[in-house]
Amino acid sequence: VLEKFMPGGQINNTDRIENYPGIERIDGPGLIQNMQKQAESFGAEIKTGGEVTGLEKLKDGKIAVHCDKDKYTARTVILTPGSDYRKLGVPGENEFRGSGVSYCGTCDAPFFKGKHVLAVGGGNTAVEETLHLAKFAAKVTMIHRRDEFRASRVLVEELVAKTGEPNSNLIIKYSTIATAIQGEGKVQSVKLKDVKSNKEEDYACDGVFVFVGMEPNTGFLKGFVELTDKDFIKCDCAYLRTNVPGVFV
Repeated sequence: VLEKFMPGGQINNTDRIENYPGIERIDGPGLIQNMQKQAESFGAEIKTGGEVTGLEKLKDGKIAVHCDKDKYTARTVILTPGSDYRKLGVPGENEFRGSGVSYCGTCDAPFFKGKHVLAVGGGNTAVEETLHLAKFAAKVTMIHRRDEFRASRVLVEELVAKTGEPNSNLIIKYSTIATAIQGEGKVQSVKLKDVKSNKEEDYACDGVFVFVGMEPNTGFLKGFVELTDKDFIKCDCAYLRTNVPGVFV
């Protein structure tokens, strides 16, 4: 098992996990340590800190995996490069990550109980996560850069209905983007801009949830396996086969 950093990926940033079967409560690194021990007990060898830079099909049918200065050959390769959360790319986003900026409502909503949060996005995940946030936060303001959502109709109808309820804690701001996340030690406000009028305002809040999609970590696979137009790996969903024999995802 070749790991670019350490086993677990994004779950290592999760402070509290309460919905994993058979475990009452654990943090991300703790859960992954348990999984790693179990895998190793069955003979898995895990190599960390090495970046896979490319793969090639050899004449004998095997696959060569280039990892830094090392080369591994195998009859079968399983690709699990994962994705990274797409970021807004605005000032303050990286600075306040973990101190008010989050990319997972399911993970972090309980930390904002009784507080005011801002949700950014317009797709299915954004709407679902915002509805989840509304169960915990005292006030949720959702901003979307367009004047209508890309999410499925049923989800949008549920979201809009929620905003129309008496004493609703959910507000939608259309045609609005975030240009900066501000605060001292923690998130205290977000600079918002109306894309139609160009009017700006400092909007007070305690947290920012960013739901603007994922970016697959597949740059090293271009030219080797077939990718979608959004750079995800194409596969036969029933068997997880890519277009390269012996390579699965």
